[in-house]
Amino acid sequence: MVDAGRKKWFALALILAVQFMTILDIAIVNVALPSIQVDLGFSQENLQWVISAYALAFGGFLLLGGRSADLLGRRRIFMLGTILFTVGSLLCGLAWSEESLIAFRALQGLGAATITPAALSILVATFAEGRERNIALGAWGAVGGFGAAAGVLFGGILTDLLSWEWIFFVNVPVGVAALILTPFLLSESLNKHGQGFDALGAILVTSGLSLLVLGITQGHGWGWTSPETIGVFAASAVLLLAFIGWEQRAKDPLVPFSIFRLQTLTAANVVGFILGTALFAMFLMLTLYMQQVLGLTPIETGVGYLAVAGTAIIWANVAAALVTRVGVKPALVFGMAVMTVGLLYFTQVSASGSYWTDLFPGFLLIGLGLPFGYVAVTIAAVAGTKPQEAGLASGLINTSQQIGGAVGIAILSTIAVSTTDDALATGTAAPVALTDGFQAAFWAGAAITFAGVLVSLFMVRGRDLQEQEVRAPEPAFDAAAGSASS
Repeated sequence: MVDAGRKKWFALALILAVQFMTILDIAIVNVALPSIQVDLGFSQENLQWVISAYALAFGGFLLLGGRSADLLGRRRIFMLGTILFTVGSLLCGLAWSEESLIAFRALQGLGAATITPAALSILVATFAEGRERNIALGAWGAVGGFGAAAGVLFGGILTDLLSWEWIFFVNVPVGVAALILTPFLLSESLNKHGQGFDALGAILVTSGLSLLVLGITQGHGWGWTSPETIGVFAASAVLLLAFIGWEQRAKDPLVPFSIFRLQTLTAANVVGFILGTALFAMFLMLTLYMQQVLGLTPIETGVGYLAVAGTAIIWANVAAALVTRVGVKPALVFGMAVMTVGLLYFTQVSASGSYWTDLFPGFLLIGLGLPFGYVAVTIAAVAGTKPQEAGLASGLINTSQQIGGAVGIAILSTIAVSTTDDALATGTAAPVALTDGFQAAFWAGAAITFAGVLVSLFMVRGRDLQEQEVRAPEPAFDAAAGSASS
C-alpha cells in the first residue's frame, strides 16, 4: 500500500505523462505533414487543417472543459478527456482521407481541452500551497516546454523510421495506462461555485471561428467574391456576433466580458493571439520549406528544430528572472521585437539555400525572443485579476494563443499558396515558386509580430503592475506551454 505522501507524487507523474501527451501532439504533427500530404492526397491549402482542427477544438472548448471539471468532478472529466484523446489518436492513425483525419484531429483537440484544465485543477487540489505546490507547478511547466521541443524530434524519428501514423498510435498505450491508473492514484474533487455550463457559448465561438478559418483557407480557390466565400464569411460573422450577444445575457457566461476592463489583461490576450498567429504558421512554413525545398528528411527536420527549442529552454529561466526585475512591459517589447527580427531573417530563404545559412541564425533569434514573449504575456494576462478570476484569465490567454494559431495558419498558408500558384502560372520552377510563397508568408508573419510590439508598447501597463501580480501567477505560466487552469 502506497502511503498518502508518496501517492501524490505518483499522481503528479500520471498527470504530467498525460499532459505531456497533449502538448506533444501540438508539435509532433508538423514534421510529418509532407508525408501525410503525399499519403492522403492533401492539397497544399488544406494541409494546414491538420493543425488548425486540433487548435480550434483545443482553444474553443478549453474554458468549457475547465467549467465541466469544476461542476462534474475533476477526475471524472480527466478520464473522459483521456478517453476522447486516446480514441481520437487511434482514429487519426487509421485515417483514410483528408476529411477523416481533420475530423479525428478535432476529436483529439476536444480531448486535450478536457484533459488540460482538469489535470491542472487536480494538481492544485492535491498539493498544498507553498514549496510542494511550487515544485509540482515547476514540473508542469517543464513538461510543457519539453513536450513542445520533443514533439518535433519525435515526429521526425517516428515518421522516418516507421510511418506518420505512429505519431498518433504512440499515444494509445499512454492513454490506456493512464485510464487504468487514474482510479488508484487520483482522488475526485469538484468546486461548483454555484455556476452552470455555457455549452452554447462554446459551440457558437468554435463554429464561428472554424467558418472564419474555412473562408480564409478556401477563398483563393473559390474566388474571394464568390457566393461560397461571401456566404461562409457572413455565417462566421453571424455566429460570432451571436456569441457576443449570448455571453452578455447568459447567467454563467463562458467569457464574462467584464474581465476585459483590465487594460493590461486585454492587451496581453491581443499579444497572445498574435504570438499564436505568427508561431503556428511559422513552424508550418519552415517545416514545408525544409522538406519540400531543402530536401531534408523528417528526422533531419526534427533535429533541425532543436536549435530553436534548445535556445528557448536556455533563455526561459533568464526571462523569468528578468521579468521580475525590469517589469513585464520591457520584457514583452523585447521578446516581440526579437521575434520580429527572426521572422524578417527568414524572408531571405532561397531555393538553393542551406539549413546553416538560411535557417539556423533565425532559429537562434526566435529561441531568444520566444521565452521573453511568453513569460511576460502570461504574467500580464493575469495582472489585476481577483483570486476567483485567475483561472478564467489563465484559460483566456491559452485560448487566445490556440485560436490565434488556427487563424494565423489559415492566413499565412493562403498567402503562401496564392503566391506560389501565381509564380507557377508564369512558368517559375516549383522549388523557386514554393520559396516565393514561403517568403511572402514570413513577411506577413513579421508584420503581425511587429503589431505585437506596438500593442506591447502602447497598451500594456508596465511599472503600475503590482509586485505580487508579477510573482503570483505560477499556474498561468503553464498556459504559455499549452495549458490552462479551470
